[in-house]
Amino acid sequence: MAPFWTPTAAAATHTLRPSPTTVVNGGYDPEAPPVLRMASGDLLDVSTVSTCGTRLLQPGMDTGTVEPAIRAIQAAVTAGTLKRGPGGHVLTGPVYVENAQPGDVLEVRFHRIDLAIPFACNSFSSRSGFIPEDFPNTTRSKIIPLDAQRMIGRFDDERGIEIPLGPFFGSVGVAPPTARGRINSAPPGMHAGNLDNKELTAGTVLYIPVNVAGALLHIGDGHAAQGDGEVDITALETALRGTLQLIVRKDMKLTWPRGETRDHWIAMAADSNLTVAAKIAVREAIVLLGDVYQLPREDAYQLVSTACDVRITQLVDGTMGVHVMIPKKLFTRRR
Repeated sequence: MAPFWTPTAAAATHTLRPSPTTVVNGGYDPEAPPVLRMASGDLLDVSTVSTCGTRLLQPGMDTGTVEPAIRAIQAAVTAGTLKRGPGGHVLTGPVYVENAQPGDVLEVRFHRIDLAIPFACNSFSSRSGFIPEDFPNTTRSKIIPLDAQRMIGRFDDERGIEIPLGPFFGSVGVAPPTARGRINSAPPGMHAGNLDNKELTAGTVLYIPVNVAGALLHIGDGHAAQGDGEVDITALETALRGTLQLIVRKDMKLTWPRGETRDHWIAMAADSNLTVAAKIAVREAIVLLGDVYQLPREDAYQLVSTACDVRITQLVDGTMGVHVMIPKKLFTRRR
């Protein structure tokens, strides 16, 4: 299916693969040196490692199928040549986008998102997730084979349980303001980051407010599929390869990230308090309707209540995510 956006010609395509010298391990970092520079409008062919990798390197679990980049990255961490923390995500980047300045918006178009390995994992323990108290003294990891032809995950062959796949990068974000320094990769925020929004599959757009020169895009946490909420703390974690187009928008001003699909606009927010996150997301939906459709605030509030869906994005990343799905079909006249 052709993308819904108006095509923008790309002058170049840049390739970026994960390695000990092309990743940030555990944080979104405004001081991390860019591993790639590209012009606005260029395409980025990027790969990311799975969060399964280090788990599968543990004794008794190493099947020999772990992607080679994970082995090299883990070796660099052990040797002390790759800084680790404070979070647990291995993020490819950062990528410097020429002419991006604080106050601009980085438009990230997801042209393609493909599975890079034939398996995913899902793990939880009594130390994390949404209801850890229900699983005391428990640690569990499950390997789920992926069928790229049928686009399903084989969750349980004996019971015939199959999960439809919708690959997306769980974590896509820019560097936070310099004053904040390196921040944990787990909680999402105004920089986007670990949004875990399953709507952002191939053919969609993420708009992110820029905080530092060059934006410094980080990307990782590949998911083959996920349910809203991501309640046990992981999705179908896997390695992905994607083609992204990065465009600097001088004509947009955002406080929070915003998504767009063929059929919906998506307002997003996050906070350690779910009620606060929901209130911010609803307010962002009202702002979005004003920006895009010039709808008065009162009308926008009523439209969100009567025709839009407020959803829990995730409940487990330190700050909880809420997003509002705004159907484009509500607007029957062309703008």
